[in-house]
Amino acid sequence: MKRIDAEFDARDGVACFNRMYLRVTELVAASLAENYFADGAFIERMDVIFAGLYLRNVEAAKAGNPVNAAWRPLVDLRDDRRILSIQYALAGMNAHINHDLALSVILTCKERRTTPDTSPVHADYLKVNELLARVEAEVRAEFEPELVRLATADAESITHILSTFSIEAARDASWLSVQLLWPQRDIPFTYDRACAGIAETTGMVGRLLLTPVPLSAS
Repeated sequence: MKRIDAEFDARDGVACFNRMYLRVTELVAASLAENYFADGAFIERMDVIFAGLYLRNVEAAKAGNPVNAAWRPLVDLRDDRRILSIQYALAGMNAHINHDLALSVILTCKERRTTPDTSPVHADYLKVNELLARVEAEVRAEFEPELVRLATADAESITHILSTFSIEAARDASWLSVQLLWPQRDIPFTYDRACAGIAETTGMVGRLLLTPVPLSAS
């Protein structure tokens, strides 16, 4: 993620999300060192798998290959200068949480021979919400000067778009996806179709978050 931060233009849509996600990763790492989680080994492994799902799409985009439907809006619109940095950051979190997070829980549970309902998987999952809430607040504050420079009507339009997304709500929805996917994990046909449906729905939300708002004349 640090390499991506150094390599991409600061206004690149993926780079805007990457800066936010790097902060999340640093907070999780610090919390692991402080024994914040009941099962630190599980969270550490899940964090690696989680990051890998994101990085896989970054590499696919660099190679000119198709990316997952959840990530497609961010990749397709990454160079649109009518879209604000905060829109890119939250659209990336939408893709990563509403799609990738559920898969990372499933994959980690399978690898460690446990289940999402086994303690303390869900309790530790909820603890991450507190870290994400901190980062979301930091990011919104960081990008607030962008909104201040806009005309009142423009700022209201963009604020309305951004208010449709909440990290906490996204994580709640992702856990519901875990509950949906877990019983289907060993039935490839239904599991793959369910994953595809989640990806498409997540992509639709991402497309909404990245709605360009024509700015009024100064």
